[in-house]
Amino acid sequence: MVPGLPLKNTRASTGDTFEAAVLAGLSRRPRAIPAKFLYDAQGSALFDAICELPEYYLTRTEITILRARAPEIAALAGPGRQLIEFGSGSSVKTRLLLDSLEAVAAYVPIDISGEHLEATSRRLRADYPALAIVPVCADYTDLPMLPWLPGSSGAAKLGFFPGSTIGNLDPDEALAFLRNARRLLGPDGALVLGADLKKDPGMLHAAYNDSAGVTAAFSLNLLARMNRELGANFDLEGFAHEAFYNPAAGRIEIYIRSLQPQSVRIAGQRFFFDAGERVHTEYSYKYDLADMDALAVPAGFVRTHTWTDPGRLFSVNYLVAT
Repeated sequence: MVPGLPLKNTRASTGDTFEAAVLAGLSRRPRAIPAKFLYDAQGSALFDAICELPEYYLTRTEITILRARAPEIAALAGPGRQLIEFGSGSSVKTRLLLDSLEAVAAYVPIDISGEHLEATSRRLRADYPALAIVPVCADYTDLPMLPWLPGSSGAAKLGFFPGSTIGNLDPDEALAFLRNARRLLGPDGALVLGADLKKDPGMLHAAYNDSAGVTAAFSLNLLARMNRELGANFDLEGFAHEAFYNPAAGRIEIYIRSLQPQSVRIAGQRFFFDAGERVHTEYSYKYDLADMDALAVPAGFVRTHTWTDPGRLFSVNYLVAT
């Protein structure tokens, strides 16, 4: 194996992609910008802070499950796997798997934030010097192939998609992602998938409307990013974070809401916002196990194991390619 491989960038420049998405998203009705653009370096750092909040049960609950079940996951996976993480972020949970898996052939973190990905990869290389780490800067929902990994030819692949990130995709997008993951992981592949469970709406509301305002700062950073990268002139005081649970759809819906009539110039174009007008930024779908099977089976997976916490707040699922 060859540790310390350089970051591979499989996509167009962030600025070009971001600008196109913003201009298209604000020109449509209703207005919407894909959630993946929340995660520049500042957004990724704010999300890491969200994960530490008392209201945000998801991260600590999933970590508790993984800490208890990582040896069992490793036994199911077997030795010599390539570990492929979709949307790796800070790779905190990944360490629980790396410490339990036997003879990992390579670790491939995939994330859209190149700066955050490089920083995380440097820390992991220092802590796992013998491990081949191949960071891939890409949109994991649109990754045509995995990079060639030296020393791991023929190794079976284990995908890792934690954090209930599957919930940020609408059902059609989630199915498309799982089908693509199945193709990338191959016929001998498996996927460890974290999914938030359906629960009391009050608890869900608190998780996305924290008292410290960190989630609001995370949402509004999207506007600040437009100011930084696209020369926009958003006044962040004129907008607010809005999140609520839609029980009929089984999802949290997140928006940025204009507090007053206003106009903003972005990349040479002018956009007008009415008071109360919203820009959709994110969904967070909540699942039960029947929902999970309804996605997994048509994507070419079967759910063989599910682990939850005592309060049944969160699930970690082991899916095997069929």
